[in-house]
Amino acid sequence: MRVLGVDPGLTRCGIGVVDIGADRRATLVYVGVVLTPSGDPLAERLLAVSRGIRAVLVEYAPTAMAVERVFAQHNLRTVMGTAQASGIALALGAEHGLSVGLHTPSEVKAAITGYGAADKAQVGAMVARVLGLESAPRPADAADALALAICHAWRAGVWSDASRRGGVGLTGDGMTSAQRAWRAAERKAVNR
Repeated sequence: MRVLGVDPGLTRCGIGVVDIGADRRATLVYVGVVLTPSGDPLAERLLAVSRGIRAVLVEYAPTAMAVERVFAQHNLRTVMGTAQASGIALALGAEHGLSVGLHTPSEVKAAITGYGAADKAQVGAMVARVLGLESAPRPADAADALALAICHAWRAGVWSDASRRGGVGLTGDGMTSAQRAWRAAERKAVNR
């Protein structure tokens, strides 16, 4: 399975591609960050993010995509930029016919480190360890993108296996309780 992970951001958008074997071993394929100057017009910045993600999609041909789920922050400007970059990633994934998974930061941290409140240094260190790298990719957005890709692949394998076995910790829909709660909250917000 080849997975593209996107840590959406307007100033720094992390992009990582990993191959995951049936034995859950991960191999680094690509990692990078699309940078956009904060002084540039919004449309140009979004275009740069789009071009960066599209180039990776075309060159590395992933079979799945994982994007960090946007969550509310106190800084409205930051969350807006993140949401806009996330929308670009989701649209490009659909354009390329990929199934796209959305994962919360705590899901990714738990999958990579075993602890849902791990800090960025811990996530980066575990990404390096899982991929057999000498050090964590920099900046942290790059490591986060790889963590998303790894999390998505590992969870996809766990979900499909668990569904066949009756689902330890998972329901028939293959979602964790946290994911079901998030989906229910989204539906409630849309129906207001």
